[in-house]
Amino acid sequence: MSDKQKNLIIRSISGVIFLAIMIVGMVFRPDAFIFLFTLITGMTIWEYTGLVNELEDVTINRFISTIAGMYLFLAVAAIRTGYVDNFIVFVPYILSIVYLFVSELYTKNKNAIHDWAYTMLAQMYIALPFSLINILAFEVSPDGTMHQFDKLLPLSIFIFLWVNDSGAYCSGSLFGKHKLFPRISPGKSWEGSIGGGIFVLIAAAIISHYANDGASAHSLSMIQWMGLGLTVVFFGTWGDLVESLFKRTLGIKDSGNIMPGHGGMLDRFDSSLMAIPASVVYLYSITLL
Repeated sequence: MSDKQKNLIIRSISGVIFLAIMIVGMVFRPDAFIFLFTLITGMTIWEYTGLVNELEDVTINRFISTIAGMYLFLAVAAIRTGYVDNFIVFVPYILSIVYLFVSELYTKNKNAIHDWAYTMLAQMYIALPFSLINILAFEVSPDGTMHQFDKLLPLSIFIFLWVNDSGAYCSGSLFGKHKLFPRISPGKSWEGSIGGGIFVLIAAAIISHYANDGASAHSLSMIQWMGLGLTVVFFGTWGDLVESLFKRTLGIKDSGNIMPGHGGMLDRFDSSLMAIPASVVYLYSITLL
């Protein structure tokens, strides 16, 4: 067996395991969902901080940054699930951010501005987008008295991302001629992106058919599902390009090697870091939440 065949087998096995963990974690129980994405948030920030600490004159507090990001996710989850209903739950997070700023006065690092910038980027680029998935997963009634776990919305975001990636790869391999963004990601083509978008629209129509069938019909219409799908396509593609720019700036090929054949946590969730916030804004704009 050649090395290429071995790598394909390893990549396929790790991909199946990844999909199984994600799907089970998102549909099994609300607490499993929260645990899964708290872990994902922490692992992604830990990976990110390790990468940026390799840069010259950059030294950020890896442990506190990771704990702060995980706490932000849990705080938003606590609010959305009704476990707490007071802003005081965010006070420890605010204090940790204050600490990360003030601590630079005593570390004697060469470039405090770089440290502050990369520290805050971890919170804005990773912790905040993951925290917003709680808005999708836990629906709150207008009067704030009912909190319902909506497993379909967050799962659909990732289904759209996976379908878009697969559809873009197949379409790009067959028809790709015009580069989408050659300066950042020379492998992507307009034909691939359009093909991925078409596949996502089909997936959105299928989800709409089953989600709106029966007594427990979902509140999104087919057109709204398709709008959500296109939102994920556009912003997921930008998320992929943003992470490619990040890696190109650092001079690395993969963000890590936690998943054999698939790279690191940022490589796996780069698209979702833009798609999740955009989906929340889209759904609020159609007065769903």
